[in-house]
Amino acid sequence: MTGRDRPPGRDEPRRDEAADLAAALGQPAWEAPRVTPLDRRLAVDADSVERGLASLVLTVVELLRQLMERQALRRVDLGDLTEEQIERIGATLMALEQQMVQLREYFGLSPEDLNLDLGPLGPLLPTD
Repeated sequence: MTGRDRPPGRDEPRRDEAADLAAALGQPAWEAPRVTPLDRRLAVDADSVERGLASLVLTVVELLRQLMERQALRRVDLGDLTEEQIERIGATLMALEQQMVQLREYFGLSPEDLNLDLGPLGPLLPTD
């Protein structure tokens, strides 16, 4: 059986679906856009896409912020930073944390929303 002889399956739209879509668009049936299962499943709105993207970006930024904070604490413990450097790092990390709080509030996200569950590996961010 060729692709044309086969009855429509899960991967192919029914012929009448394509014809209905073509008629709705005012096009001949042979010019109908192909309707895929993905087209039917992806009914997303701009707000959910924006929130999802913001969540992903803020998760990466939060991970980097926490890594920088840990590295700064290690360097302070080693004693290889001057008092001025310690003050600048502290002020910078506090400002970054405050900015993260503001961005989470803006997008309506909680800290838990940024902590991805990695299954058997556990959560991405430490919960301390």
